[in-house]
Amino acid sequence: MTRDQVLDRLKSVHDPEIPDLSIVEMGMVMAVSVTDDAIRVTLRPTYIGCPALDWIRIGVENALKPAAASVQFDMGAIWSASDITPEGKAKLQAFGIAPPQLDSQQVRCPQCGSENTRRTSQFGSTLCRSMYYCEHCQEPFEAWKTV
Repeated sequence: MTRDQVLDRLKSVHDPEIPDLSIVEMGMVMAVSVTDDAIRVTLRPTYIGCPALDWIRIGVENALKPAAASVQFDMGAIWSASDITPEGKAKLQAFGIAPPQLDSQQVRCPQCGSENTRRTSQFGSTLCRSMYYCEHCQEPFEAWKTV
């Protein structure tokens, strides 16, 4: 198996909290090493306290079967919302979560695109999201925190 084939298979491993988004699109894949007898994948967690790390590790191992894969998380690597690929940001928005706004303080509504929004809670359904309300379309939504 080649490195590109490994990365292609890893696109089938999705973040359990956002089923439409793969770990590749999240920017979690740091390194892939392929030798004749082993595949090593190094990932960076989006958050150190992420409860889904075992789930993601098992997903990677299953995606690479029948090859034996070694999966490790580099807990010293710092993940940032800027690591999300453009495809990943588009998928977040299509899923109904405002992607991180790296170039602006104002969060755009993923439903209508309005910047007339306000944060209603610092915490959303997960540690990586906050709750917002759009004054234009009057829809509540979550936004990915900028880390």
